[in-house]
Amino acid sequence: MKIAVYGAACVLLSSMSMPAFAQSASAPQLDRKTITIANAPLYPPMEFKDTKTGKLVGIDIDIGEALGKRLGLTLKWEEIGFEQQLNSLATGRVDMIMSGMFDLPSRRETLDFVNYLTSGAQFYTRADRAAEIKSETDLCGKSVGSSRRTTFPAEIAKWSAAHCEAAGKPAIKIVGTEGSADARTQLRQGRIDAAAQGSETVPYMLQTEPNTFIAIGKPFTEALLGMAFTKKDAALRDGIAGALKDIMADGTYKAILAKWGMEANAIPVPMVNSKPLN
Repeated sequence: MKIAVYGAACVLLSSMSMPAFAQSASAPQLDRKTITIANAPLYPPMEFKDTKTGKLVGIDIDIGEALGKRLGLTLKWEEIGFEQQLNSLATGRVDMIMSGMFDLPSRRETLDFVNYLTSGAQFYTRADRAAEIKSETDLCGKSVGSSRRTTFPAEIAKWSAAHCEAAGKPAIKIVGTEGSADARTQLRQGRIDAAAQGSETVPYMLQTEPNTFIAIGKPFTEALLGMAFTKKDAALRDGIAGALKDIMADGTYKAILAKWGMEANAIPVPMVNSKPLN
Protein backbone atom coordinates (compact mmCIF):
# COMPACT_ATOMS: atom_id res chain seq x y z
CA MET A 1 0.00 0.00 0.00
CA LYS A 2 1.30 3.42 -0.88
CA ILE A 3 1.12 5.76 2.08
CA ALA A 4 -0.07 9.28 1.34
CA VAL A 5 2.29 12.24 1.49
CA TYR A 6 1.57 14.33 4.54
CA GLY A 7 1.43 18.07 4.96
CA ALA A 8 -2.16 19.24 4.67
CA ALA A 9 -2.72 22.53 6.41
CA CYS A 10 -4.86 22.13 9.51
CA VAL A 11 -7.98 24.28 9.26
CA LEU A 12 -10.44 23.90 12.10
CA LEU A 13 -14.04 24.48 11.12
CA SER A 14 -16.66 25.54 13.58
CA SER A 15 -19.17 23.16 12.06
CA MET A 16 -19.49 20.62 9.28
CA SER A 17 -22.28 19.06 7.33
CA MET A 18 -22.64 15.32 7.70
CA PRO A 19 -25.21 12.87 6.39
CA ALA A 20 -27.92 11.67 8.77
CA PHE A 21 -26.89 8.53 10.63
CA ALA A 22 -28.59 5.24 9.98
CA GLN A 23 -28.08 1.67 11.13
CA SER A 24 -24.97 0.20 9.54
CA ALA A 25 -25.54 -1.65 6.29
CA SER A 26 -22.13 -3.35 6.36
CA ALA A 27 -21.72 -4.34 10.01
CA PRO A 28 -23.21 -7.33 11.83
CA GLN A 29 -25.68 -6.75 14.64
CA LEU A 30 -23.98 -6.55 18.03
CA ASP A 31 -25.35 -7.99 21.27
CA ARG A 32 -24.49 -4.87 23.30
CA LYS A 33 -25.65 -1.30 23.63
CA THR A 34 -22.59 0.31 25.22
CA ILE A 35 -18.87 -0.02 24.61
CA THR A 36 -15.99 1.40 26.66
CA ILE A 37 -13.04 2.87 24.77
CA ALA A 38 -9.58 3.55 26.18
CA ASN A 39 -8.25 6.97 25.23
CA ALA A 40 -5.37 9.18 26.42
CA PRO A 41 -6.37 12.79 25.56
CA LEU A 42 -2.86 14.19 25.26
CA TYR A 43 -2.26 14.09 21.51
CA PRO A 44 -3.98 16.87 19.54
CA PRO A 45 -5.63 16.78 17.10
CA MET A 46 -6.18 13.04 17.64
CA GLU A 47 -7.58 13.46 21.16
CA PHE A 48 -7.32 16.26 23.72
CA LYS A 49 -9.35 18.30 26.18
CA ASP A 50 -10.82 21.58 24.96
CA THR A 51 -9.21 24.24 27.15
CA LYS A 52 -12.41 26.28 27.39
CA THR A 53 -14.96 23.55 28.04
CA GLY A 54 -12.89 20.62 29.31
CA LYS A 55 -14.71 18.47 26.76
CA LEU A 56 -12.96 15.54 25.08
CA VAL A 57 -12.44 16.43 21.41
CA GLY A 58 -10.38 15.34 18.41
CA ILE A 59 -10.52 13.29 15.26
CA ASP A 60 -10.56 9.98 17.16
CA ILE A 61 -13.54 11.20 19.17
CA ASP A 62 -15.44 12.34 16.07
CA ILE A 63 -14.78 9.12 14.16
CA GLY A 64 -15.55 6.99 17.20
CA GLU A 65 -18.88 8.72 17.83
CA ALA A 66 -19.80 8.39 14.15
CA LEU A 67 -19.10 4.66 14.29
CA GLY A 68 -21.11 4.32 17.50
CA LYS A 69 -24.12 6.01 15.95
CA ARG A 70 -23.91 3.72 12.92
CA LEU A 71 -24.04 0.72 15.22
CA GLY A 72 -26.61 2.15 17.63
CA LEU A 73 -24.06 2.08 20.45
CA THR A 74 -23.42 4.45 23.33
CA LEU A 75 -19.71 5.13 23.78
CA LYS A 76 -18.02 5.53 27.14
CA TRP A 77 -14.59 7.13 26.75
CA GLU A 78 -12.26 5.96 29.51
CA GLU A 79 -9.21 8.16 30.11
CA ILE A 80 -6.31 5.73 30.54
CA GLY A 81 -2.58 6.37 30.20
CA PHE A 82 -1.13 4.90 27.03
CA GLU A 83 1.12 2.50 28.94
CA GLN A 84 -1.92 1.02 30.76
CA GLN A 85 -4.23 0.67 27.77
CA LEU A 86 -3.16 -2.79 26.64
CA ASN A 87 -3.61 -4.22 30.15
CA SER A 88 -7.02 -2.55 30.45
CA LEU A 89 -8.11 -4.19 27.20
CA ALA A 90 -6.76 -7.61 28.21
CA THR A 91 -8.53 -7.52 31.58
CA GLY A 92 -11.87 -6.37 30.14
CA ARG A 93 -11.86 -2.91 31.71
CA VAL A 94 -12.36 -1.55 28.18
CA ASP A 95 -13.73 -3.07 24.98
CA MET A 96 -11.36 -1.38 22.56
CA ILE A 97 -8.57 1.19 22.27
CA MET A 98 -8.86 4.25 20.06
CA SER A 99 -5.99 6.54 20.93
CA GLY A 100 -3.66 7.15 17.99
CA MET A 101 -2.18 3.64 18.28
CA PHE A 102 0.09 2.22 15.59
CA ASP A 103 -0.79 -1.15 14.08
CA LEU A 104 2.52 -3.00 14.53
CA PRO A 105 3.20 -6.64 13.57
CA SER A 106 4.40 -7.33 17.11
CA ARG A 107 1.12 -6.05 18.55
CA ARG A 108 -0.89 -8.28 16.22
CA GLU A 109 0.33 -11.31 18.17
CA THR A 110 -2.28 -10.49 20.83
CA LEU A 111 -4.47 -7.80 19.22
CA ASP A 112 -6.56 -7.20 16.15
CA PHE A 113 -6.68 -3.78 14.50
CA VAL A 114 -9.19 -1.93 12.36
CA ASN A 115 -7.07 0.57 10.44
CA TYR A 116 -8.51 4.00 9.75
CA LEU A 117 -5.66 6.50 9.13
CA THR A 118 -2.11 6.64 7.82
CA SER A 119 0.73 8.08 9.86
CA GLY A 120 4.49 8.38 10.06
CA ALA A 121 7.22 9.96 12.15
CA GLN A 122 8.05 13.58 11.29
CA PHE A 123 11.06 15.64 12.40
CA TYR A 124 10.54 19.29 13.34
CA THR A 125 12.49 22.07 15.02
CA ARG A 126 12.11 25.66 16.18
CA ALA A 127 11.36 28.20 13.48
CA ASP A 128 14.33 30.33 14.52
CA ARG A 129 16.67 27.47 13.57
CA ALA A 130 15.39 27.15 10.01
CA ALA A 131 18.63 28.47 8.48
CA GLU A 132 20.70 25.98 10.47
CA ILE A 133 18.56 22.85 10.15
CA LYS A 134 17.32 22.72 6.56
CA SER A 135 17.09 18.97 6.00
CA GLU A 136 16.96 15.72 7.92
CA THR A 137 20.71 15.09 7.56
CA ASP A 138 21.42 18.38 9.34
CA LEU A 139 20.23 16.53 12.47
CA CYS A 140 23.23 14.17 12.44
CA GLY A 141 25.14 14.74 15.67
CA LYS A 142 22.30 16.78 17.17
CA SER A 143 19.83 15.86 19.92
CA VAL A 144 16.31 14.83 18.91
CA GLY A 145 13.53 14.21 21.44
CA SER A 146 10.51 11.95 21.11
CA SER A 147 8.09 10.21 23.43
CA ARG A 148 9.64 7.12 24.97
CA ARG A 149 6.17 5.52 25.01
CA THR A 150 6.17 5.30 21.21
CA THR A 151 8.23 3.49 18.58
CA PHE A 152 9.73 6.80 17.45
CA PRO A 153 13.01 6.60 19.44
CA ALA A 154 13.78 3.25 17.81
CA GLU A 155 12.76 4.59 14.39
CA ILE A 156 15.02 7.63 14.84
CA ALA A 157 17.93 5.32 15.72
CA LYS A 158 17.26 3.25 12.61
CA TRP A 159 17.10 6.36 10.43
CA SER A 160 20.29 7.71 11.99
CA ALA A 161 22.17 4.47 11.30
CA ALA A 162 21.13 4.55 7.65
CA HIS A 163 21.60 8.26 6.94
CA CYS A 164 24.15 9.54 9.48
CA GLU A 165 26.50 6.76 10.60
CA ALA A 166 26.47 5.05 7.18
CA ALA A 167 27.65 8.34 5.66
CA GLY A 168 30.42 8.78 8.22
CA LYS A 169 28.50 11.43 10.17
CA PRO A 170 27.87 11.43 13.94
CA ALA A 171 24.73 9.67 15.15
CA ILE A 172 21.63 11.50 16.27
CA LYS A 173 21.50 11.81 20.06
CA ILE A 174 18.08 10.44 20.98
CA VAL A 175 16.31 11.89 24.02
CA GLY A 176 13.31 9.98 25.38
CA THR A 177 10.61 12.35 26.63
CA GLU A 178 7.45 11.97 28.70
CA GLY A 179 5.32 12.64 25.63
CA SER A 180 5.06 14.96 22.65
CA ALA A 181 4.18 17.96 24.85
CA ASP A 182 7.35 17.41 26.91
CA ALA A 183 9.41 17.18 23.70
CA ARG A 184 8.03 20.53 22.53
CA THR A 185 8.80 22.09 25.93
CA GLN A 186 12.38 20.84 25.82
CA LEU A 187 12.71 22.14 22.27
CA ARG A 188 11.44 25.59 23.26
CA GLN A 189 13.92 25.66 26.15
CA GLY A 190 16.83 24.71 23.89
CA ARG A 191 17.50 21.45 25.73
CA ILE A 192 17.16 19.52 22.45
CA ASP A 193 17.76 20.56 18.83
CA ALA A 194 14.71 18.95 17.25
CA ALA A 195 11.89 16.53 17.96
CA ALA A 196 9.78 13.92 16.21
CA GLN A 197 6.10 13.09 16.45
CA GLY A 198 3.34 11.63 14.31
CA SER A 199 2.88 13.36 10.98
CA GLU A 200 -0.88 13.45 11.56
CA THR A 201 -0.32 15.93 14.41
CA VAL A 202 2.31 18.23 12.89
CA PRO A 203 0.01 20.38 10.67
CA TYR A 204 -2.25 21.05 13.68
CA MET A 205 0.76 22.01 15.81
CA LEU A 206 2.06 24.41 13.14
CA GLN A 207 -1.37 26.00 12.82
CA THR A 208 -2.00 26.42 16.54
CA GLU A 209 1.54 27.67 17.30
CA PRO A 210 2.37 29.85 14.27
CA ASN A 211 5.97 30.96 13.76
CA THR A 212 7.12 28.65 16.55
CA PHE A 213 8.02 25.38 14.81
CA ILE A 214 8.82 24.17 11.29
CA ALA A 215 8.67 20.67 9.80
CA ILE A 216 11.90 19.16 8.53
CA GLY A 217 11.54 17.24 5.28
CA LYS A 218 8.87 14.59 4.90
CA PRO A 219 7.79 11.80 7.26
CA PHE A 220 10.61 9.27 7.56
CA THR A 221 8.42 6.27 8.42
CA GLU A 222 5.14 4.85 7.15
CA ALA A 223 2.51 3.29 9.38
CA LEU A 224 -1.19 2.71 9.89
CA LEU A 225 -3.18 3.81 12.90
CA GLY A 226 -5.61 1.26 14.23
CA MET A 227 -8.43 0.75 16.70
CA ALA A 228 -7.35 -2.20 18.85
CA PHE A 229 -9.42 -5.20 19.98
CA THR A 230 -8.72 -8.47 21.74
CA LYS A 231 -8.66 -11.49 19.46
CA LYS A 232 -11.60 -12.87 21.48
CA ASP A 233 -13.87 -10.05 20.32
CA ALA A 234 -14.05 -10.54 16.56
CA ALA A 235 -17.73 -9.47 16.62
CA LEU A 236 -16.92 -5.96 17.82
CA ARG A 237 -13.92 -5.72 15.50
CA ASP A 238 -16.06 -6.67 12.50
CA GLY A 239 -18.89 -4.39 13.57
CA ILE A 240 -16.56 -1.40 13.80
CA ALA A 241 -14.94 -2.28 10.47
CA GLY A 242 -18.34 -2.50 8.79
CA ALA A 243 -19.45 0.82 10.27
CA LEU A 244 -16.19 2.41 9.09
CA LYS A 245 -16.95 1.16 5.59
CA ASP A 246 -20.36 2.84 5.80
CA ILE A 247 -19.09 6.24 6.95
CA MET A 248 -16.44 6.15 4.24
CA ALA A 249 -19.11 5.46 1.62
CA ASP A 250 -21.50 8.23 2.70
CA GLY A 251 -18.92 11.02 3.11
CA THR A 252 -18.91 11.22 6.92
CA TYR A 253 -15.30 10.03 7.19
CA LYS A 254 -14.13 12.54 4.60
CA ALA A 255 -15.96 15.39 6.35
CA ILE A 256 -14.40 14.56 9.72
CA LEU A 257 -10.89 14.50 8.25
CA ALA A 258 -11.53 17.82 6.50
CA LYS A 259 -12.66 19.36 9.80
CA TRP A 260 -9.26 18.58 11.33
CA GLY A 261 -7.16 19.26 8.22
CA MET A 262 -6.13 15.62 7.92
CA GLU A 263 -7.31 14.70 4.43
CA ALA A 264 -3.77 13.55 3.54
CA ASN A 265 -3.98 10.88 6.24
CA ALA A 266 -7.05 9.17 4.78
CA ILE A 267 -7.06 5.54 3.68
CA PRO A 268 -9.21 4.53 0.67
CA VAL A 269 -10.89 1.51 2.30
CA PRO A 270 -11.14 0.07 5.81
CA MET A 271 -8.43 -2.41 6.71
CA VAL A 272 -8.17 -5.16 9.31
CA ASN A 273 -4.63 -5.91 10.47
CA SER A 274 -3.28 -3.86 7.55
CA LYS A 275 -5.25 -5.85 4.95
CA PRO A 276 -8.22 -4.36 3.01
CA LEU A 277 -11.62 -5.35 4.38
CA ASN A 278 -13.33 -7.98 2.22
